[in-house]
Amino acid sequence: MENKKLVVIGANDFQNQLILKAKELGFETHVFAWQDGSIGEKTADFFYPISIVEKDEILEKCKEIKPAGVCSIASDLASITVNYVAGGLGLTCNTPEDSEIRTNKYLMRQAMMDFGVKTPKFKKVSEGDEIDVSGMEFPMIVKPTDRSGSRGITKVLEESGLLAAVENATKYSFEKSAIIEEFIEGEEYSCECISYQGKHHFLAFTKKYTTGAPHFIETGHVEPSDIPEDRQEKIKEEIFKALDSLKIQNSASHTEFKIDNKGNFGIIEIGARMGGDCIGSDLVKLSTGKDFVKMVIEVATGEEPDLSVVSKPVRAEIKFIFTKEDLDELERVKQESPEKIYRISEMELDNMGKTEDSSSRVGYYILTSEKEER
Repeated sequence: MENKKLVVIGANDFQNQLILKAKELGFETHVFAWQDGSIGEKTADFFYPISIVEKDEILEKCKEIKPAGVCSIASDLASITVNYVAGGLGLTCNTPEDSEIRTNKYLMRQAMMDFGVKTPKFKKVSEGDEIDVSGMEFPMIVKPTDRSGSRGITKVLEESGLLAAVENATKYSFEKSAIIEEFIEGEEYSCECISYQGKHHFLAFTKKYTTGAPHFIETGHVEPSDIPEDRQEKIKEEIFKALDSLKIQNSASHTEFKIDNKGNFGIIEIGARMGGDCIGSDLVKLSTGKDFVKMVIEVATGEEPDLSVVSKPVRAEIKFIFTKEDLDELERVKQESPEKIYRISEMELDNMGKTEDSSSRVGYYILTSEKEER
């Protein structure tokens, strides 16, 4: 490839793994983000202090840069800009005109239902609307229609809690709307895939841990998951069908789902991008030996993703820090099993005990170990 310029949308710690991989592959990195001191501002070859929502301004600058590809990882908001800019430049991407169905939880549910994917009952409510959930059953989950990172999520057990939950969700929503869904019971997982020219490639299942009700902030993830192999193919088949319903053709994807104690499977939501929380940027490669970040760059630059195993697969786990007790646990691991530590993030100690969503956690650390025999 003669053109070795790559545009990255976003500059935070998760995006930095993409920037570093692009540089490792010989790309000149051009990074766009709001200037707030994020690490990508320093690691990028060229940094442009333009907010990721300023799609037209970024597109005009990219017409000057003439990159081989435009990409991002782990951000729904950034993925909208990626498709808009890449589409405007004639580069490989998901269809820009369908970005909204891939980033709006209500439109996503509607698209999956219309395509025959099993969905819970759901309803959209905008700020100030009367809340009518007749025909639906409690418990329910209330979420902003257009946000991620566990922002504004509440599990509601009875009708008296709906108003406060909707007000909380619409407060976080860009369009001031919430989606109310019947709650899917079970253990939580995610599925990580890469798609190119409409063909989907499975990479990994992830076991997810959260704070539970009412807000379900993620506390950790483990790969490989504990899903029995005899159930995996049917789950993949339904997820690929859901990816088709959202017209995901050229990107990573992160499908969150649950499995109950009877083996029933239900999709929560899908991101047309890598899973955040280092799932895509680190855990997939560690647990499978396949370079997921490199695949994202390959797809963005119009190349078929390389699915080969490039390193020995291990068990990989990320743990998030919320409290002093969590920090104490990290110190214990440092003392007793330092060889297991793969990476420790910077710590935002001011957030200690104040975590309200994924963005306000104190920090994280990633552990690796030999895979357990099953």
